[in-house]
Amino acid sequence: MSLLEVTKVTKKFSGLVAVNEFSMTVEAGQIVGVIGPNGAGKTTLFNCIAGAFPPTSGSIIFNGQEVAGKKPYEICQFGITRTFQVVKPFASKSVLYNTMVGAFAQTQHLHEAEHIAIEVLQFLGLDHKKDIVSKSLTLPERKRLELARALATKPKLLLLDEVMAGLRPVEVTEMLPIIRKINETGVTIVIVEHIMQAIMNLSEKIYVVNFGKKIAEGDPDTVVADEEVIKAYLGDEYVVTQH
Repeated sequence: MSLLEVTKVTKKFSGLVAVNEFSMTVEAGQIVGVIGPNGAGKTTLFNCIAGAFPPTSGSIIFNGQEVAGKKPYEICQFGITRTFQVVKPFASKSVLYNTMVGAFAQTQHLHEAEHIAIEVLQFLGLDHKKDIVSKSLTLPERKRLELARALATKPKLLLLDEVMAGLRPVEVTEMLPIIRKINETGVTIVIVEHIMQAIMNLSEKIYVVNFGKKIAEGDPDTVVADEEVIKAYLGDEYVVTQH
């Protein structure tokens, strides 16, 4: 049985179909990429999986249990957590405080939450900044803090929504081993990203979304050679640069 099974999930907003009968499976331990043009429905799909939006129809089975339509905090307690495209920490609070917010998804005890948070910050190399206020962090550090807050919830499945957006190429390169390191601890990852270098480098399997519908799936080499994917998203320029 797959860790995550999304079956014919549709999400409508009034007359707009943002996600259209989308299906995907994710095995435990995988890193799976989701790509597509802006407005294709990728973040809406994440919102359905994480509980921000209930699907209009379809099924989302996680670890053998139907989670479609459950509240975000319930889904978090099951073991799914996500990051956001726009990083918004509690700016006037410390790095440790921000990370402890995530830890309280699993414990109500202050000392235990602090212990979890410090372990996560050590894992991500942010422990030396634990007492400074979040607004003084650089963008790459704020991205890692977003990861820290998510990891403090102790997820089985981590949904990364453009965690590398806005980073310079050297910073993207530095982020890749961090994501692999998270995966190596046993956390399954689904990543939405526009940086093809990152997606190709990390993903075992890629799903391509356009106008809310899945137009391709497969290993990275297969997907980037698909004519429909090239036409809808990558463009001929990408293909040329890879040869």
